[in-house]
Amino acid sequence: MASIFSKIIAGEIPCYKIAENDHFFAFLDIFPLREGHVLVVPKTEVDKFFDVEDALLSEWLVFAKPIAKAIEKAFPCDRCGISVIGLEVPHAHMHLVPISSSNDLNFTHHKLKLSEAQLKECQRKIVELLKS
Repeated sequence: MASIFSKIIAGEIPCYKIAENDHFFAFLDIFPLREGHVLVVPKTEVDKFFDVEDALLSEWLVFAKPIAKAIEKAFPCDRCGISVIGLEVPHAHMHLVPISSSNDLNFTHHKLKLSEAQLKECQRKIVELLKS
């Protein structure tokens, strides 16, 4: 059965897309830790991060790098943090989150409930910076 991320990639479930290429897809987390929280996933469905093919692991970081830089510019933070937990969805994924402390990456914290307008504005900010 396809994961929710595979369904998002296939366009079966709507998302706030940030970027994609032949191998990866990035979109906003709709229940973010902080505004600007982006998920980056490989298009190939693999459950565990370290089961992803070696060549794709390095490409993954290269794909995520400009997104992380855009997040840092778009939202008040000290840096863009990265987290790989992999328990929520059986499809390898990384979280890119604007952070000012390590506590900002605490996934036991309450998630934000942003409006559609707020999510669209987050998307717009990041995508616009990726184009520049």
